[in-house]
Amino acid sequence: MLRPKIPTMPTPTGRVSPAVIEPTSVVQHQPTPAPAAVAQVPSRRTVQLTPGVVLALVGGGTAVVLVVGAVLVSMLLAVAVTGASVAVCAVVIRSLVSSQHRR
Repeated sequence: MLRPKIPTMPTPTGRVSPAVIEPTSVVQHQPTPAPAAVAQVPSRRTVQLTPGVVLALVGGGTAVVLVVGAVLVSMLLAVAVTGASVAVCAVVIRSLVSSQHRR
């Protein structure tokens, strides 16, 4: 039903000659000096900070700091809870082992 059509390469009809490469000459021109009255344009673009852009940057930075701080505090809290639970388990196991030796 769907058959790809393969393009056929047309055969040359006449005699094909190789491309002729002609030598060229290099001509150097003397640059004309720029007038002294024209000021040089800076090559880098200047960034203009409007009050809206500054407010957006401050808001974005605050949001990033709050998110990173919340993640770090939650990780610290997870480590503290894990340590406390391990300590409670150790005390319980120690008391069970010591009560076995008393009997």
